[in-house]
Amino acid sequence: QVQLVESGGGLVQAGGSLRLSCAASGRTFSRYAMAWFRQGAGKEREFVAIIHYYGGATRYSDSVKGRFTISRDNAKNTVYLQMNSLKPEDTAVYYCAASNNYYSGRVAAIEYWGQGTQVTVSS
Repeated sequence: QVQLVESGGGLVQAGGSLRLSCAASGRTFSRYAMAWFRQGAGKEREFVAIIHYYGGATRYSDSVKGRFTISRDNAKNTVYLQMNSLKPEDTAVYYCAASNNYYSGRVAAIEYWGQGTQVTVSS
């Protein structure tokens, strides 16, 4: 069992930065690839980024590649999402997730979800 709690969301102007954190409880944290998804108002939940459970490999959606960086600290049971050069279209609820498949960006591969944190980017 893994419980995930996100923090770090908020309101920021376009071009600004935010860092999201996701604290995990449970001894099996390091066995999972950890991902971030987001869901804008009236939109489907979409894949943002994922990091391998060893932390050495990452993948990103095309919409955030080069602007967002995912990282993890297994000793602290925490995963991060550094978001730079934010755009209004990045506005969404961001969800931390534990995935059983690093190579899949699908919701079906997610075993555990956090409750989400709101990110709002003003123009």
